[in-house]
Amino acid sequence: MASIAIRYARAFADVVIELKVDTAQVREELRSLVDMVSGSSDLRGVLESPMVQHEEKMRLLDAISQRAGFQTVVRNFMAVLIEHHHTAALPAIARQFQLELNKRLGLVEAEITSVRELSAGEKTALENRVAQLTGLKVLAQYGTDQSLLGGAVVKVGSTIYDGSLRGQLRRIKEQLSAG
Repeated sequence: MASIAIRYARAFADVVIELKVDTAQVREELRSLVDMVSGSSDLRGVLESPMVQHEEKMRLLDAISQRAGFQTVVRNFMAVLIEHHHTAALPAIARQFQLELNKRLGLVEAEITSVRELSAGEKTALENRVAQLTGLKVLAQYGTDQSLLGGAVVKVGSTIYDGSLRGQLRRIKEQLSAG
């Protein structure tokens, strides 16, 4: 399944870049499509069933695409997945597409968690610091966690930068225990 996700994600990224389509809009439409398919067992069942005729699936896709206002490139991508019987891999392909597009555009995703909602200035400062560390432009998602006590935790890929008060206290405890 991983190789399928990578292959289709790369091909879709090629098309999106080549056609100079608004990548933010494609990301949002693809996320919406994944939510629709994942959220409806009936829709998933129809799209994945070998008993439903291909033409019926295409009519359903066209109706969904028109109602949701999907761009042609997103509609056509889903049509390719239906044609090749890979609709079950849509969530994995969509996630891989995000990673592939980020790589090509020089972007990195960061999950930033703090004890409270950060101001716009604090968000900008944190994003600039992460950009300095990674050498890439940052796409940040923010969350809060009262247990941090203060500071922030930044996760970029598998790397975690723990600048929280809770993390500092844990490190002090470990040093005292070791010494």
